[in-house]
Amino acid sequence: MAQVTNLEKGVADHVVAVDDKDLKVKNVQNVALADATSKQRPSPWTRNMLQLYGCLLVATLNSCINGYDGSLMGSINSYPQYREYFGFDPTAGTPATGIVYAIYTIGNLVGSFAAGPATDYRGRRVGMFLGCLTIIIGTCVQATSTVIGQFMAGRFLLGFGVAICASAGPTYVAEMAHPSYRGIMTAVYNTFWFVGGIPGTFVPYGTRNIVGQDSWRIPVWLQMVFSGLVLLSCLFLPETPRWLMANDRHEEALVVMAKYHGEGDRESPIVKLEFREMMDDISITGADKRWWDYRELFNSREVRYRSMLVISMGFFGQWVGNGPVSYYYPQMIAGAGISSISTQLLLQGLQNIVSLAGAIFGTTFTDKWGRRPGLLVSTGIMVAIFAMITALNATNLDIGPDGAPVAKRPSQAKAQIAIIFIFGFVYAAGYTPLQALYPVEVLRYESRAKGMGMYNFWVNIASFYNTFVTGIAFTESGWKYYFLFIFFDIFVFCFIYFFYVETKGRTLEELSEIFNERRPVKKSLEKSEVVMNGQAGVTEVLGKGSRV
Repeated sequence: MAQVTNLEKGVADHVVAVDDKDLKVKNVQNVALADATSKQRPSPWTRNMLQLYGCLLVATLNSCINGYDGSLMGSINSYPQYREYFGFDPTAGTPATGIVYAIYTIGNLVGSFAAGPATDYRGRRVGMFLGCLTIIIGTCVQATSTVIGQFMAGRFLLGFGVAICASAGPTYVAEMAHPSYRGIMTAVYNTFWFVGGIPGTFVPYGTRNIVGQDSWRIPVWLQMVFSGLVLLSCLFLPETPRWLMANDRHEEALVVMAKYHGEGDRESPIVKLEFREMMDDISITGADKRWWDYRELFNSREVRYRSMLVISMGFFGQWVGNGPVSYYYPQMIAGAGISSISTQLLLQGLQNIVSLAGAIFGTTFTDKWGRRPGLLVSTGIMVAIFAMITALNATNLDIGPDGAPVAKRPSQAKAQIAIIFIFGFVYAAGYTPLQALYPVEVLRYESRAKGMGMYNFWVNIASFYNTFVTGIAFTESGWKYYFLFIFFDIFVFCFIYFFYVETKGRTLEELSEIFNERRPVKKSLEKSEVVMNGQAGVTEVLGKGSRV
């Protein structure tokens, strides 16, 4: 028998007698959380946890809304029924078709400024409600449109509402998720983009042969499905304990945490740890109470570092090449002998399925690998993929009689199509789960909702560039434009390595300690070596400062 004593802050001091054979030495990021988790031993399959999954599923459907619309317009834009009804050119892109795409982004940009206040004002649930209500109104305007102006007004409202949902949804998920499973629970959020994106591709595939307006009106009406489900359900959800704490409703917060994080036990180790950290870290007079106050995103070194990570993640997620990688896809399709619109739509749908598989793969392992390794490995692989795509285009593209690029060899065209599918898997595995998870983790509570609005704003700025500049750049530079992405992805790899902190295995409130350090990345990679004794928890801290 041996006696060991707890020595770490946040772990109750006591002396226990244990069998030496029960002792295990582990490296942990957060001693207090490791101790609480070991004592409580939470199970992911209890009744209360299943109820928590139901709550998170409702919030996660907000991601499906964006996925459905993001895939829908790319499909119906090729419909002759849609183009004929609004008087567009039957095949060529025009300024009019471009502005139909752009107006959604403009609505999203404007909505980003309303997203934070809408999510903070009466809680995350009300934020989701307001966003979905706006989306449903926009869908009704768009689906009943008889002129292009009305169609565009509906698209603007859709973008505005999606911006609010994109702030309220992931914020709710991260703040409600069980701390022992926060990574995978929140990573699932953005993975559900494909749950909306896949029907957004295959529904138009199914309606493409309908004669007349219904071919495109039916897919547009179905935009209400996901938003309608959220609208009808969200007000029945519990509010997040962090919002309740910030609004001085401590007893209600404790009830929510006890049910969903402590199996009904207010004295459970994880609930006590969360409650204590929230009391210490969350202010009841913070900037979240002032809709106009964005200063807490920039008024100290700590929050400026956090905002830098949020903004960079917004740009990196759009600019690592997930759009331009398939710029010559139509030429490769033609070069491979695929001319059927139905087959092209089918391939587009299959791309979404492959990307969904990649996103699920990345989500499953995000708590095992950590956030940094997932981003670094996927970015490194994408550099290699871009090098291959550059070489294939350099040797297989020629200028046709009409001055447009064409593929010379079908075998190389098919190889490039396969590589584009591989790129989609790699990008989805590394970036898709973290595009909602990482920003919401690195933001402080007081600025989380506004910060997610800011994140959405810069995502749309980056996406706007992709939409309107990429085509011009490829027209002027041809396949050589891919060199930019090789070098940019190398820059992204270096930036992530030197500046991105690791958030795995820590509570949201504990991250403040990391960002207050002079070298946040180094601090985030440190682990403590502890002695664990089953349900006795951490019984001794052997040392600090080991690297992940």
